[in-house]
Amino acid sequence: MNQETILVVEDNDVLREGLSAMLEIEGFTVFAAENGRAALDRMTFLFPDLILSDIAMPEMDGYGFFRAVRDRPEWLSIPFLFLTARGEREDVIAGKEMGAEDYLIKPITREELLAAVSARLSRSQQLRVAQLQQAYEASMMVLANAVEARAQLPPGHIERVLAYSLVIAEQLGWRGKRLEALRFGAILHDVGKLLISEVTLCRPGPLSASEWTEMRQHPRTGAEIIRDIPALAQAIPIIFSHHERWDGRGYPQNLAGEVIPEGARIVALADALDAMTTPRPYRAAISLQEAGAEILRNSASQFDPAVVMAFQRAWEAGKIIPDSK
Repeated sequence: MNQETILVVEDNDVLREGLSAMLEIEGFTVFAAENGRAALDRMTFLFPDLILSDIAMPEMDGYGFFRAVRDRPEWLSIPFLFLTARGEREDVIAGKEMGAEDYLIKPITREELLAAVSARLSRSQQLRVAQLQQAYEASMMVLANAVEARAQLPPGHIERVLAYSLVIAEQLGWRGKRLEALRFGAILHDVGKLLISEVTLCRPGPLSASEWTEMRQHPRTGAEIIRDIPALAQAIPIIFSHHERWDGRGYPQNLAGEVIPEGARIVALADALDAMTTPRPYRAAISLQEAGAEILRNSASQFDPAVVMAFQRAWEAGKIIPDSK
């Protein structure tokens, strides 16, 4: 059964009832109005998932109703379909130029109506998911930047590690969901530093033994922070293992080689690259060329050789940009 709500706006009583019945049989919840003015009154207490509106109506026609809907920011995302007996080319162009999602000509069959409604609702759902994804990522970026500020990292560290990680992954042929998990892992790779003491985080010189023990816990702590968030589940191995080394001398588990999650191997290199090419309280930055040479020297020791080769291809293609954000 469908859960979506549709607002049908039509001045012809018989047609309005017929359209409503066809949609209700398919499980849609339908509300109806006889013209644009009455529809706006309905929308005072109703937020439809889709609007199906006639054009030629008394008091307020479909064009006026459409403009009134689009003038309200909270209604901008509602799909709007014109349904009318007007078949002139000028009317079709006018409706589409206004931004309506579709323009259906009466008489319309049940199959045509349902196909148009289903297609627009599906597209609307895709857009809502994309918008939520963007909002979710923006929220994570705010959190990550708070960690960055607390740890006194150079501004833009998160954005650069994310950018480096993505271009390396693309060289390795990553697509779709794998890139999405990598995005989340790169953004939140240092989230565990939220629970590291400021004395340890901001130490201008070498850490003491106890401080170093505390610092080495941040990958594990970061994974624990997000463990109950289902949407971030695929990012947990990246966060947990981004300080492991190919030769097994990393932390927190001393994993080695391909046992280390591939996403973590990518973020490890991206994080190291940014650490080398930006100034830190305890040392000056080095050039991208020097950092690149250091990464090549540490292939098969600190870094996965395949990830190093992908980094080198991205570098040679001009895609490794130190100030990338």
